[in-house]
Amino acid sequence: MVKILLVEDNEMNRDMLSRRLERRGYEVIIATDGLAGVETAMEAMPDLVLMDMSLPVIDGWEATRRIKENPATAAIPIIALTAHAMADDRKKAIDAGCDDYDTKPVELPGLLDKIIRLTGG
Repeated sequence: MVKILLVEDNEMNRDMLSRRLERRGYEVIIATDGLAGVETAMEAMPDLVLMDMSLPVIDGWEATRRIKENPATAAIPIIALTAHAMADDRKKAIDAGCDDYDTKPVELPGLLDKIIRLTGG
């Protein structure tokens, strides 16, 4: 079973997305701020991280950089999730170390395609 770390501070977004992923057979673990996301990535070693970019404590950009800088977690694929649909945001996400980018509200079929491509499952 593919294990996904969802780093999302908005309870409604977190609950909706985690339920939809679990119904499709994914194991979902949750972190509610950027620092907790970095720590949980180290502890749980997920197959993929879905990273909100607007997070408390440290933002998703910094959390992504920290995950990618650590040799133990650097290979974990990260998909940035953001409500900002500016052209520059995709480049900023990739520059921070994200492997892909998606906008919110999430369109599940497209996100699932990215998850499958990055994890093989």
